[in-house]
Amino acid sequence: MPARSTRPTARRPFAHDDPRPPGPLLMLLEGRAPLEYAALVAATPWLRRLPRGDSHPVLVFPGMAANDLTTMPLRRFLRGLGYATRPWGQGANLGPRQGVLKRCADDIKALADRHGEPVSLVGWSLGGLYAREMAKEMPDLVRCVVTLGTPFTGHPKATNAWRIYELLSRSKVGDAELMAEIRKPPPVPTTSIYSRSDGIVSWRCSLNDAGPLVENIEVPASHVGMGTNPLALYAVADRLAQPIGQWRRFDVSGARRFFFRTALPDAMATAG
Repeated sequence: MPARSTRPTARRPFAHDDPRPPGPLLMLLEGRAPLEYAALVAATPWLRRLPRGDSHPVLVFPGMAANDLTTMPLRRFLRGLGYATRPWGQGANLGPRQGVLKRCADDIKALADRHGEPVSLVGWSLGGLYAREMAKEMPDLVRCVVTLGTPFTGHPKATNAWRIYELLSRSKVGDAELMAEIRKPPPVPTTSIYSRSDGIVSWRCSLNDAGPLVENIEVPASHVGMGTNPLALYAVADRLAQPIGQWRRFDVSGARRFFFRTALPDAMATAG
């Protein structure tokens, strides 16, 4: 009988080539999205106690195949805190077809000119990719980036929506050079809000690598309900409330530690 190896089992790395999407159980849990909206309604009195915004402009991008109606609760919530919110205004998000990113850039410039200050970008799922790329293209006009369930790293097929993306956008996923560019973080404060119970996007695809201006915030949420999840909205508001030039990572001390987790991939791998 061969001797059993005493070498420790290697932990699975956060590899970019892991193609596994969320499994059937997590997909079924996406059905809790209406409950998340109900929780938002119930939590509204609590959320109204959050610090008031400074009236700076916030542009909100919807997810794949979604339009501005889906981000209305998020925009209404932020507007109630004093932010000048703006929908993306391009109808259904069918991917970065011709003219889409140029229109995004034009809108950011127009908002910054109108308000006389940089714009914060909030993107849900695919919309978060637009937010990140726009911040890379025009960092002087972007105050910060917050993404919700956005797959900006990992294997391009580690989601349950890549086939739909190819159909809607009329483009193929998996271009290595393009993925390498998408993985690079913007040169502005960038927050990724993600959920391990996301049934559409593998949560590993939403993890920023370690860097001075990046962070990851884990919340218990579905993918399709993340934009109405009260904990996700709390985190968005907290990030937007930071003064320019005074960015700090999300604080999970006190009662927050019961609802949120923050870690970068290296620390998560070390913790097992």
